Amino acid sequence: QVQAVESGGGLVQAGDSLRLSCAASGFTFSSYTVGWFRQAPGKEREFVACISWSGGATYYVDSVKGRFTISRDNAKKMVFLQMNSLKSEDTAVYYCAGSLLPGRAPTTSFNYWGQGTQVAVSS
Repeated sequence: QVQAVESGGGLVQAGDSLRLSCAASGFTFSSYTVGWFRQAPGKEREFVACISWSGGATYYVDSVKGRFTISRDNAKKMVFLQMNSLKSEDTAVYYCAGSLLPGRAPTTSFNYWGQGTQVAVSS
């Protein structure tokens, strides 16, 4: 079964940190660009960050630069999103997915979406 499973969300206060994890199975994980996306209530899903198959290149949406860090462990088929200095506007369901395209791959190229993990930041 091809799937990605997100975990690590929770309810925190503004300024706190969380580390999200994405576990992949059923596909050649190490060949994929992996991205994190989020969807807040009433809003469209938006790109947050992605990381190349080797981990050598990372991309972030401007609103999280300097606060979030994406990383991966191909041996464990895991991708992580370290989120520091969280703000109320970071509240959303966070999803991970994989793309066979390199670089800042378009959102439409991502597949194998997980069920998401809820992040709620209180101000």
